[in-house]
Amino acid sequence: METTRRTVRDLRRHNRSTVLSKLFFDGPLSRQELTRLTGLSAGTVSNVTGELVEERLVVEAGLVDSDGGRPRVLLRVDPRYGHVVGVDVGETGVKVELFDLTMGRLAAVEHPLRSPRPDPAEVVAQIASALREILARAGVSEEAVLGVGIGVPGTVEQGSPALVHAQVIGWDAVPFEELLRASGVTLPLFLDNGAKTQGQAELWFGAGRGARHAVVALVGSGVGAAVITHGSTYQGATSSAGEWGHTTIVYGGRPCRCGSRGCLEAYVGAEAILDRYRQARGRRARAAADEQSGLAELIAAAPRSRTAARVLDETAGYLGAGMANLVNLFNPERIVLGGWAGVALGESLLPKIREAVAAHALRHPYGQTTIELCQLGPDAVAVGAATLPVAALLARGGDPRESRTERAAGPAGNGQPRRGPVAVA
Repeated sequence: METTRRTVRDLRRHNRSTVLSKLFFDGPLSRQELTRLTGLSAGTVSNVTGELVEERLVVEAGLVDSDGGRPRVLLRVDPRYGHVVGVDVGETGVKVELFDLTMGRLAAVEHPLRSPRPDPAEVVAQIASALREILARAGVSEEAVLGVGIGVPGTVEQGSPALVHAQVIGWDAVPFEELLRASGVTLPLFLDNGAKTQGQAELWFGAGRGARHAVVALVGSGVGAAVITHGSTYQGATSSAGEWGHTTIVYGGRPCRCGSRGCLEAYVGAEAILDRYRQARGRRARAAADEQSGLAELIAAAPRSRTAARVLDETAGYLGAGMANLVNLFNPERIVLGGWAGVALGESLLPKIREAVAAHALRHPYGQTTIELCQLGPDAVAVGAATLPVAALLARGGDPRESRTERAAGPAGNGQPRRGPVAVA
């Protein structure tokens, strides 16, 4: 068995990461509380917090009375230390949001895409334009940005350069990082799959908070999932874990955009739901202006249309059967349904979805699982993307720009995930 020797530098980084992570997730806290909660010695906590205060990563946040002694100073992460950007690359548009270091939203920009299967060059141009626009709107300089997290469809092959494989929209080994650099983007970049960034957002701030074993499902035009095990996002051998939408739900069933047949996405993705509705209506079918308005029209029609009600009932059944597979495979304590289509469907169909899960899952693991709607709504992917540079900062206990090629990992403890994306210089 190979033994890894920890250097003094490793230990210092671990201590800084531990203290900074605890302050980020649970602050403001006093030094005495940090000592108790982290298990570090009082001397170590005093030294680390002194460094962080000197670097202006941490600031004092008032006083709290102590039992018979002097008031204790509270500490918190300084939101003004730096900014982070989250980018959600969807199949209908690009959403870019700017945050302070404690994830307070400062500005948002959304640019539509002309096609649900956009050309990578068009997406890159929209991201570059939106980045310039949002920084100018907020009056924030590039030097104040710690990093830009980007949630993309498909699988991100981490490396130098980072490549994106998104089979359903025709992207094959797209050098997304290189394209962004060629477009003039010089900020530190962190890329990951959009479902995984949504999963991190819900795990840190939303319906997944506190769960050690969970699945966060994204249902939009496409379908994906982030699988959380022991507080970490499961990546798989090549970071493609979580392609839940391309698990087979009906052998030899409907054709899927990926080229296979019978995939879950071919039944519960927004495009597929609307296609099933058009087929059910026959000659009366008409195309909606866009998928979001089309799904809203379908849901609104259900109380007065047997056809619409039947399509939605079938959708709840397919989605429930797909979630039952997650229950049986991963034994999660919580499943969170998100994505813009997932939220729209869940608001009216969640009881039926739960019934379908119960009917298809094994009784014992189902009894240990709760099924909830996401709490962060349609911004979850962008919020999660923005947490990628924050996770890098927490992992190294300092500014991630000082080590751009380090593998970003989430903070130890706090029930929060360790992350896998690479910061690309």
